Amino acid sequence: QVRVTESGGGLVQPGGSLRLSCVSSGSDNGIREAAWYRLGPENQRELVASITSGGSSNYADSVQGRFTIYGDNAKNAVYLQMNNLKPEDSALYYCGVRHGSLWRWGEGTQVAVSP
Repeated sequence: QVRVTESGGGLVQPGGSLRLSCVSSGSDNGIREAAWYRLGPENQRELVASITSGGSSNYADSVQGRFTIYGDNAKNAVYLQMNNLKPEDSALYYCGVRHGSLWRWGEGTQVAVSP
């Protein structure tokens, strides 16, 4: 059974950086597609970034130019590099991956951006 685990969240000051990791285990196939979502304090959910196995990526307008999503096929991992963080980036970040036709989701990692 596929298991998805996120890590890398924490407390950071505005302008700081974090790198979130998402590791998938339990599949014999590589990641075909992955996405990072975030759930804000008012339960607003936002697609932050997504990437395909071919390397095509998309970003929310709110993070364009500050966040970068990339993968490591050898490790079945997807990362989200977040730079120039702002207080409004504070949220629960969770990752989804697709090895076949189904998406699997992790429990998330908390990011807090505060002075």
